[in-house]
Order: sequence, then C-alpha cells, then structure tokens
Amino acid sequence: MDVWTIKSILSWTDTYFFQRSIDSPRLTAEILLAQALGLRRLDLYLQHDRPLEKQELAAFKMLIRRRIAREPVAYITGRKGFFNEQFKVAPGVLIPRPDTETLVETAVKILSEIKQRGRQARVIELGVGSGAVILSIANACEGPLYFGNEISSVALTMACANVKAFARTPVSLFRGDWLAAVAPQPLFDLILSNPPYIPSADIESLAPEVRDHEPRQALDGGPDGLDAVRVILAQAGDRLLPCGRLILEIGFDQKSLVKRLAREFSWVVELDFIKDLAGHHRLAVFKK
Repeated sequence: MDVWTIKSILSWTDTYFFQRSIDSPRLTAEILLAQALGLRRLDLYLQHDRPLEKQELAAFKMLIRRRIAREPVAYITGRKGFFNEQFKVAPGVLIPRPDTETLVETAVKILSEIKQRGRQARVIELGVGSGAVILSIANACEGPLYFGNEISSVALTMACANVKAFARTPVSLFRGDWLAAVAPQPLFDLILSNPPYIPSADIESLAPEVRDHEPRQALDGGPDGLDAVRVILAQAGDRLLPCGRLILEIGFDQKSLVKRLAREFSWVVELDFIKDLAGHHRLAVFKK
C-alpha cells in the first residue's frame, strides 16, 4: 500500500495482532497508534482518513515490535488506568490490576466509618509499587494521614512521581521492607498491602507479558505464595491500634491457607474475606 491512513493501518494491525495471539488486538492497535501520533483514541476516528507520514509509520512500527515481543502495553505507553487516574508505570514497577480496585474500595469504606466517629485515621500501605493504591485511597478519602513504603528503589521513584502528579492530599513515602522500619508500637488504624502471592512454581506458567517483563520480586510469594503474608502477619499486630484492620490481597485459591495462618499468628478477633468483581476471594481483612 502506497499510502497508509489511520483507518487502514488500524485494520492491518488488528489482523496482525490477532494472528499472533495478542490480547484485545483492536484496542491494543488503537492505544499504540494514539501513542505514536500523540492523539486521543477518539481522534483516530475523527481523523480516520488522515494519511500517515513516514516518521509516524516508523514510530508506530517500533511500538508494534515491542508489543509482539510481549512487552506490556502499560510499559510501552508509560501509564496504566487504575481507579480514576492514568498512573505512570515503567519496567521494574508492578502494573496495577483491575482486581486490586477492590482493595481501594474496601479501604475507603473502612476509613469512612472511622471518619464518622470523628477520628483522624493513620494508614500505611506496604509495598506501594507505582503508588496507585495508596493514592487512589487518599484521593477518595481525604483527612487521614497516609504513609507508604517500598523496598524497590525503582518502584519508589515511580511512586514519588505519581504522588507529585496526582496527590490531592499528602502521602508520605519511604523505603522499607514491610514493617521492619516501623517502630513496634500501635500507630495505625489501617495497614494494607498487595504482596507477592504467586507460588514460585507457578511463575513460569504466567503470560509472557507478566513472566518476562514485570518484576519477579513483586510476584513470587515463595513455595506456597504466602511468604510475604507470613512476614506481614507477624509484624502487623504490634503496629495496629485497638480495633485496627489489616487488609491483604490474596490469590483466588488461598482462602483456606490464609485462615490457617490467621490462627497461627493469633489473629482471632475477626477475619473476613471479600470477593472481587469476578467472584473470587480477593481480600483478607483482619481485625485486631
């Protein structure tokens, strides 16, 4: 084809991605073309007959090659939609998942109840990654004091950038390994985390976008997937205020294992499990 228009290149790319088993081929083609041209996806349809210049085609083809190599779309575009924002992401930083929005919604509900009692809550997220979770909570529920930590310097840098770009209320971030850097005193009303919870033996069976590109440290939860959960359960009790809550995202099939760990670590007052939109048990909510 001598002249490629937006419409014709999208049609070709849709087919090309489909033949190579790329998820959501049409949507992916639109996102990448919009990225290459510096347009909104809507503009692709408003300008569907516009011919592409040589340098625009070259830029788009480079993005196609990256996606065919199974690099996640979020890393190619540098952003990922989560809750109400398009957060910055990059290689070395876990990409936020829609399932994790259940964690945000649950935390906001708990904080709203505390606020109604006239108290200023203290909240900390362990392992903030991009910062999408703690920022989404803070922006949805202003008033509490928000903190977050992260062991990865790459992820912490990205989280700080997202705080600067999106925070509507202060969020204090620091480098730390779970709760090791926090004094063992009752400081927080709410501790939350989306820790690595995939069993080590399952990592190789993940989609190549995840297995080959996302940080292993944020995925691999050890032999049964619950190594990080054990550490957090061992540390969190001393840091929670009376009636404080700990919320952990877990694997869809880990409910019974987490129940057993709750007994081992004497979390006996209250333990609830919350399902995500797909109907899977996604959160474990412990009450001190």
